[in-house]
Amino acid sequence: MGDAINSKVKIPFHRMLAYASTDAAGNLLYTTVTTFILYYYTDVFGISVAAAGTILLAARVLDAFDAPIWGFIIDHTHTRWGQSRPYWLWMAFPFAIFFILMFWSPDLSTTGKFWWALVTYLLFGISYTGVGTPITSILPNLSNDSDQRIRLNSTRSIGGMIGYFITATFTLSFVGFFGHNAQTGWRNTALILAVIGFCLLMFAFFDTREINKPKKGISILKSIKAAKSNWPWFILVIVFIFYWLGNASRTSVVVYYTQYNLGQKGFASILNALVMFQIIGMVAIPFLVKKFRKSYVLMAGMFLAAFGQILISFTGHSLIGLSAAWSLASIGTGISVTLPFAMLADTVDYGEWKNGIRASGFLTAIGSSFAIKMGSGLGGWAPSVVLAHAGYKAGVVQNAATLSAIKFSISWLPAIFFVVGGLLILLYVKFERNETSIRSTLIDRRGQLNSED
Repeated sequence: MGDAINSKVKIPFHRMLAYASTDAAGNLLYTTVTTFILYYYTDVFGISVAAAGTILLAARVLDAFDAPIWGFIIDHTHTRWGQSRPYWLWMAFPFAIFFILMFWSPDLSTTGKFWWALVTYLLFGISYTGVGTPITSILPNLSNDSDQRIRLNSTRSIGGMIGYFITATFTLSFVGFFGHNAQTGWRNTALILAVIGFCLLMFAFFDTREINKPKKGISILKSIKAAKSNWPWFILVIVFIFYWLGNASRTSVVVYYTQYNLGQKGFASILNALVMFQIIGMVAIPFLVKKFRKSYVLMAGMFLAAFGQILISFTGHSLIGLSAAWSLASIGTGISVTLPFAMLADTVDYGEWKNGIRASGFLTAIGSSFAIKMGSGLGGWAPSVVLAHAGYKAGVVQNAATLSAIKFSISWLPAIFFVVGGLLILLYVKFERNETSIRSTLIDRRGQLNSED
């Protein structure tokens, strides 16, 4: 009966804000990396585009596989603070420090710069997993009610959107204001953002609460068994990878497109600010899922994002047209980036129903951190390959082939990824139909176990 009662308890607004601050902190730092790191490496730190692409791919692929390790660690965690929550206390400082080191710009040889970039990028990614995995793994344990999970997740996504807006919109201005040259500007900006991110994670730690606390940790073998025949989870992981492929490929070339194709580098900040249109999609989710299946809403978001990206290829030099297409795509990405996190909580329920094991850490680590890193790594690498093949060289007038490559990378390339992901989510529909009965069965099972205790 305890779970049935807890499922009806409303989450206080201040706790929703605390949960939202986790994604605000994560996006404040992580978005700076995904949006500007390729440009920073090539045009500030002085690494070739081919070497930078290699760093992004190698580090992200290696780093992606630490996600299941973090999932195992969380599943095996049992503290008075809960299972996921303590990692915001333990990992906030390393997360901030490695972010600063990424943008430190030490005076090294070409080889030295390569290894500095690779190691700091990899360590930052590992620490981000330590912060980001609990954001998703804690959701199934904050509430047992699907509607409240969606509201929590939407609030969290709006917090993440605010973090994104600040860094994506003002980072270039911060760099210009806080440094007499680009290198010191990036270094000082990183210091400021890192301190803010650290404080937000402390707020999240002190004000969130877990209601589903396992009586003991789960072994690695049991965590893996939770994924056995968990087909909705497998489908969602693949779909989310394709979302991040599309998102990373579109954001990593924004500065290139505005600087070289449009001749207005500063307009990148305007486009990044317009990503705030994602909030429209995020806010709409709780209303849309009351009328349509979550699968269909997610598919519509992916297709809308693809349509907006395709429109960019037809806007020419029209800044208004580009802004409209980018904003339309952002509404779609707002839906596409938010809904899978709530759906992952449902796949945790499915794994418990199917296998008798509630491995929220492992399942959400793969579904969120692994998918984000694998998709972002490959999505950031793909444009670098396209640009390198077209002959891109930093800081010079680009030839027609390079300009076409940049345009393709910001329009058609992400659209392809979004469409594939949108089609794959159709496989999830048949599993979604059974969610209500699965949740009722789990509540009955837990009630029986509690009465036996």
